[in-house]
Amino acid sequence: MRIAIYSLLLLISGVQTALAQATIDDAGEKLVKDFVTDVITLQGRFEQSLVDAKGAVVEVSSGTLEIERPTKFRWTYFDPYEQWLVADGLNIWSYDVDLAQVTVKPQAKALSNTPALLLGGGSEALQQFRFDGSMIENGTTWVRMLPVDDSSGFNRLELGFFDGQLSRMVFFDNLEQTTLVALYDVVVNEPIDALQFEFVVPDDADLVGVPLAAGDTVP
Repeated sequence: MRIAIYSLLLLISGVQTALAQATIDDAGEKLVKDFVTDVITLQGRFEQSLVDAKGAVVEVSSGTLEIERPTKFRWTYFDPYEQWLVADGLNIWSYDVDLAQVTVKPQAKALSNTPALLLGGGSEALQQFRFDGSMIENGTTWVRMLPVDDSSGFNRLELGFFDGQLSRMVFFDNLEQTTLVALYDVVVNEPIDALQFEFVVPDDADLVGVPLAAGDTVP
């Protein structure tokens, strides 16, 4: 009888644990969906660290970011060197200020299945990712997501939400490197100057690639 009661208690405990985890998973999935559908603009500061396969930090950078859904964003790195990453809805421009070099690629092709698509894309971006569970750590709800197609070089990402707001991001690539991004002073759904998402190639910069014009077909 004691064994039967003990087994029943274990079964009840297991069910309760499963239900609790399902609740956390549902809450995490909702956080991501709300972020993609309800956050139209986002701006703030970021600090980014790149960690190699052995766990050593190989690069630390910082800057600002602006996002305007469904197709525009700007990441500006100021430290340790200045670099701009601008998506204007048609092309994505990468400008290395020190090297005076600009690289341009068709935006839709370059961002397919990448975390950037999930951060700056519309609700359809969710179709390129699947949820892989959630957990709560120190008040932050972490949501793990996997790309449907990992040919972009990323095999998973984790988004951390504190008080319902995106505050942390972790990207894991196929080279076993990890990119950690912390967001600060985040402001959502406030107007952003449209000029932030326009890019004009500086006269003294070399251009690599051919930008798409409106109406062009992505090669």
